[in-house]
Amino acid sequence: MADRYFLLTYEAGDDYVARRTPLRALHLAVAKEAAARGELVSAGALADPIDGSLLIFKAASADVARRFAETDPYVVNGLIKSWRVREWTPVIGAFSPGT
Repeated sequence: MADRYFLLTYEAGDDYVARRTPLRALHLAVAKEAAARGELVSAGALADPIDGSLLIFKAASADVARRFAETDPYVVNGLIKSWRVREWTPVIGAFSPGT
């Protein structure tokens, strides 16, 4: 089955910016491992205010993004109050098949 794109969105909990500091290095290490495997293609915090994140995965199924969330130190330690995985079909731009 061909790889598809999946968006993982995080909704941050209270005091997210302050609480993420001790877990940031571990979170980034997990993300870099997913990127090295070719699963995580882009990720970053939403800004102004910093109240969530968006991560883009390329995989055969949404399970890759779900497993990431379920093991992410931010989620495991309660910094993220909710998360969601949705399939995404890009049609224009850097992620679209025609580009």
